[in-house]
Amino acid sequence: MTPNVAKLDQNLVDATVREALHEDAPTGDVTANSIIPADLDATATLMARGPGVMAGEQLFEAAFRLTDPRIAVTLEVRDGDSFVAGDCLATVHGPARGVLTAERVGLNFVQRLSGIATLTSRYVSAVAGTGAVILDTRKTTPTLRAFERHAVACGGGTNHRFSLSHGFMAKDNHLAVLAAGGKDLSVELRRVKSELADNIPFEVEVDRLDQIDAVLAGGADIVMLDNFSLADLATAVAHIGARARTEASGGVNLTTVRAIAETGVDTISVGALTHSAPALDLGLDISLETQD
Repeated sequence: MTPNVAKLDQNLVDATVREALHEDAPTGDVTANSIIPADLDATATLMARGPGVMAGEQLFEAAFRLTDPRIAVTLEVRDGDSFVAGDCLATVHGPARGVLTAERVGLNFVQRLSGIATLTSRYVSAVAGTGAVILDTRKTTPTLRAFERHAVACGGGTNHRFSLSHGFMAKDNHLAVLAAGGKDLSVELRRVKSELADNIPFEVEVDRLDQIDAVLAGGADIVMLDNFSLADLATAVAHIGARARTEASGGVNLTTVRAIAETGVDTISVGALTHSAPALDLGLDISLETQD
């Protein structure tokens, strides 16, 4: 089933794509402008060379439109749709110079984002039926987080907090600093939670079973269980019960994720969705024709 994915902010898309186009051709496309006649049109097809999940349609379209507004992009599949090798994902038609100039930028975005969506879909499929939700992390490409999170959603995953401003998450380094300062963890957590807005998620990371009671006493809504063994994950989930939601992190890959989900954790965060997803193999096949 195709996920119901919200559109990206078009202003953000256009601004980012403009920067990418400028990076790739800061003073124009020397090759296309020199060798391709101005009176040629091109029709190009975006082809899948393997199976995957589509993501990045808006960025792909913007690459051509912002290069030459006469170029039209017709999408054959939409973000979140699955496809197989040999499928035509989009067609592009317009002045050949512009099509050739925009080709690499358009492909870079759609290959990268579709790779994230495809990898995410594999994780989601791996935990199907367990009730566990696959989450992304902040391990994203700087300045491209909104797009990479969108790709995770296209693959059926769920987005974690967008930034440090969008949720409270006390991790191991935060707790180590508190401990070095002689602060009582439960007391400090209760104080902070009382000062935050009610709609801000309140999460605390632990890496040992004996830390759990203190963070529960501090009012944690979510307990992140970092690098726990499967046995300890199951013990932690049972101990926490309904007092807080649980999130597993660390040591998660496609080989281990099913067993982690079967411990009963609510969510599993996977940094690899965005920091290690390979770009999908897509190609843009171009044919040229002389204008009448």
